[in-house]
Amino acid sequence: MPILALPIEGKEYVVYNNASHHCLGCVLMQEGKVISYASQKLKPHEMNYPTHDLELVAIVFALKIWRHYLYGEKCHIFTDHNNLKYLGTQKELTL
Repeated sequence: MPILALPIEGKEYVVYNNASHHCLGCVLMQEGKVISYASQKLKPHEMNYPTHDLELVAIVFALKIWRHYLYGEKCHIFTDHNNLKYLGTQKELTL
């Protein structure tokens, strides 16, 4: 079991996420150190989602479980799905 680092106030967070047709995976990092990681097996109906929707579900999953860290802080979200790159160009996203 890896030792997780404690978050540092005022430093930027980085969220990496990925989705397959079996599960979702997310990692929360700060200054190159892992703060937390999470995964979730997909529900039977979610296995039928297209790839774009699964990647978006992974982002929402990460933001929901780590919202207490991320609310009001600067955060970079990385996904390997090119169609979701437009999320970074939005001026403001609401909950």
